[in-house]
Amino acid sequence: MRPVLFTILGFDVQTYGLSKAAAALVAAWLLGRAFERRDLSRDSAHALVLWSTVWGFVGAKIYYLLEQLPSITVHDLGGMGFTWYGGLLGGTAAVLVIIRRHQLPGGVVAGAVAVPLTVAYAIGRLGCLLSGDGTYGRPTDLPWGMAFPDGVVPTDVPVHPTPLYEAAAAVLIVAVLAALGRRWVPARVFGAYLVLSGLARLSVELVRINDPVLAGLTQPQLWALVSVAVGGVLVLGARRLQPPGGQPQDNVVPPTA
Repeated sequence: MRPVLFTILGFDVQTYGLSKAAAALVAAWLLGRAFERRDLSRDSAHALVLWSTVWGFVGAKIYYLLEQLPSITVHDLGGMGFTWYGGLLGGTAAVLVIIRRHQLPGGVVAGAVAVPLTVAYAIGRLGCLLSGDGTYGRPTDLPWGMAFPDGVVPTDVPVHPTPLYEAAAAVLIVAVLAALGRRWVPARVFGAYLVLSGLARLSVELVRINDPVLAGLTQPQLWALVSVAVGGVLVLGARRLQPPGGQPQDNVVPPTA
């Protein structure tokens, strides 16, 4: 594991931070292409990614600090320690503001962001794996168990490489969403993203090291259940918007006179 990827002029370039920057750049490129296919501005796509990234990090850090109460330390205020669902809340708030300011169609945007968001998540989780940031799972004697002796949160005991599990799940989710995007309206595609990503997190939490908080479920599992429920409502509710023949509504060419 390499928490510090390389050093330039005495400045350490962190693997964790670089992976997040790479995730944002790839997401901006993918979303820009998706917007252009839908006759939307690439600049609007870049604004969405920029501000959702900024406020996503703010939300992720605030959520993490709230989780550490009342025993916050100086270490908690550093460049590590972010919670995905706090980032999702902060990023979503920023997206809603950009949608309003740029007068974008919310449903179309929701469908367009599903694949870029999933790809960015996969890249970010690989960064977590390479930095050994402590988001790994329980000890295991399975052949693919990994130790992180040089990680940010080191362990010499082989553990479940859960960031790798999540990255692999994200690749599968991207493939499913890409297929659904050719047949479903955007809102249903986003609903499918919420369902699939929620189910993936529910599964991974079975081997993660998180304490139960309610009904034997961990906090990420509770958030994942909310994601699955909201996504299910979107998938089922948006069926009535599906045009005949299964062609996505935003790709339907209006009839000419």
